[in-house]
Amino acid sequence: MKPTSPPAASRSGTRAPAPLGRGAGTEPSGTGLSRLSGLTGLSGLSGLSGKERLASLVQRQGVLAVLLLVVLIASFVYPTFATLDNARGVTVQASFLAVVALGMTLVIITGGIDLSVGSVFALGGVLAAWASQWGVVPALLVPLAVCGAIGALNGVLIARAGMAPFIVTLASLLGARGLLLAITDEGATTYLVPKGSAFAELGQGTVWGFGYPILIALALFGAGGLVLQRTSFGQTLFAVGGSSDAATLMGLPVARTRFIVYLLSGLLAGLAGAVNAARLSSGVTIVGTGMELDAIAAVVIGGTLLVGGAGSVSGTLWGVLLLAVIQNLINQIGSLNSSYQSVVSGGFLILVVVAQRYLARNRRTV
Repeated sequence: MKPTSPPAASRSGTRAPAPLGRGAGTEPSGTGLSRLSGLTGLSGLSGLSGKERLASLVQRQGVLAVLLLVVLIASFVYPTFATLDNARGVTVQASFLAVVALGMTLVIITGGIDLSVGSVFALGGVLAAWASQWGVVPALLVPLAVCGAIGALNGVLIARAGMAPFIVTLASLLGARGLLLAITDEGATTYLVPKGSAFAELGQGTVWGFGYPILIALALFGAGGLVLQRTSFGQTLFAVGGSSDAATLMGLPVARTRFIVYLLSGLLAGLAGAVNAARLSSGVTIVGTGMELDAIAAVVIGGTLLVGGAGSVSGTLWGVLLLAVIQNLINQIGSLNSSYQSVVSGGFLILVVVAQRYLARNRRTV
């Protein structure tokens, strides 16, 4: 009688995973995704103890409470702070960082990082100003095409080639900034947006006194919130960030998901740069320096974990507004220069990271 080889599970001492294809004994994709969602915090607060519920709530909405407290105190201390004109100014300034931080949120939720967004933001502004001489459509399509290509390249190298996000996006940061300098003759050439054009109106127009950039940012965040919380793609982002190996075993498109988030990050940074150029009526070459760090700070302050697997776009929005309010308060004080904003932002970032580590100990280990 011909001997049969023992099964793989017996040789290795562990049980082999069940096949992921169709057929008897396989788990439906929806069920598997739901189970993995529970591992990454998508199943909400059900089944958690009171202490775990409180820790999760503080992580998700703590930045909003801090923002409201800072606004309340500033309104009493500085009468000019709680004015409609000041609110408009703060929100317009914050809208560009918010759009960039939205893309960064998606990237960080998957466990990645994108250091190129500041340079891509500046490049998008210069390309938009250069193309605005042919109308609003080229002024938007050219930066979206180029910046989207940079994001796609990042996605291919990270998702398909398996390269480290830090190295890839750092190279893209240098490459985008170099391309920007080449287009502008080392910054000697400044492209201007035609006055009164439809593209200039995109950055300078208002509705009920609030600028179009604010409305664009709010619309994008609304769409981002729906995608993140109401679609299978959003659940896949959390799953990939929570455990890419587990997501692969569940049959989720890990590589494709990572590619898409880096593509979106490049597109959003380019769009923000284009709208900023419309607002400034020119493609300024020095903008965007350090913007990637501000975006990361806003995302982390908003409760998104740097290791991935947890976060929200609403938290990122509150984080952006908190940084913008801090900058405005420094301007209100008058005796402090803008460098103090970095000091305060860094302090907030350290406190948030420490708080996240403490809260993680109070959440259930699955």
